[in-house]
Amino acid sequence: MKRISVQELQSILDAGSPVDLIDVRTPAEYAGVHVPQARLTPLDDLDCGTVIASRKGAAHEPVYVLCHSGVRAGKAAAKFAEAGFSEAVVVEGGTQAWVDAGFPVERGGSAMLPLDRQLQLVIGSLVVIGVLLSEFVNPHWIWLSGFVGAGLMMAGATGLCPMRILIARMPWNQDRKCCGGTCGCK
Repeated sequence: MKRISVQELQSILDAGSPVDLIDVRTPAEYAGVHVPQARLTPLDDLDCGTVIASRKGAAHEPVYVLCHSGVRAGKAAAKFAEAGFSEAVVVEGGTQAWVDAGFPVERGGSAMLPLDRQLQLVIGSLVVIGVLLSEFVNPHWIWLSGFVGAGLMMAGATGLCPMRILIARMPWNQDRKCCGGTCGCK
């Protein structure tokens, strides 16, 4: 899998070269902050054939893929490879590395909580509810907290968080305005 740093990508952009850059985060994340040249194509809705067919550049030119930190971009690059397109390049560190490097970004005016904070609120609430129910209703409710803890361990070990996917699909996290409804976001 090909990789590029945010500094290398910025150099390519500074040179004025046409770049096909897709952001595979959720619409809410994209609306919060994104690289100006990036177009939204959420990972869950990524149709590699459509992306490849809609490209303005030559077939051999790379598609640069970024997400928040690089994990979902790697999954997107793997999808491109499975579709027979070997020129997908993962932007290492993703949007977070881009922001940390001080490169220009576009920020939305959304009052929505970032996905990570929503996830923290839900997980923390489930743990507290499990503990309270086990104390005041039935001791077996402690398993709710244990189940949430096991889910966190699985997410940490694999980089896959089903609860994050579920929260990202909630209606309040779907913002068609961020992409004009053209990216296939739901």
